[in-house]
Amino acid sequence: MPGAGAKTLLAGSVGPGFTINLKTAAGKRVTTLKPGFYAIAVDDRSSIHDFHLKGPGVDVKITGVAFVGTKTATVLLRKGTYVYVCDPHRGFMRGSFVVT
Repeated sequence: MPGAGAKTLLAGSVGPGFTINLKTAAGKRVTTLKPGFYAIAVDDRSSIHDFHLKGPGVDVKITGVAFVGTKTATVLLRKGTYVYVCDPHRGFMRGSFVVT
């Protein structure tokens, strides 16, 4: 597992429509990752959405509902399944990935 100084950058986005995404620096949708520290930069394009990441040892709202702009959070991802959602629209604005 990389040390705290070794972070992989991921790019999240939410809005302006009813979309939520998490991609690698190369622009590919995240489906699987290795355990380690990740910096997730979220571009929140709407004041009606948020970006909330949940999984083993992680429960972080990277952006809040009223926020518009970019925020970055560093997280330690362990083996298991992670879900990212827009809380107000969690029934259809969600994605997931597995850390193996």
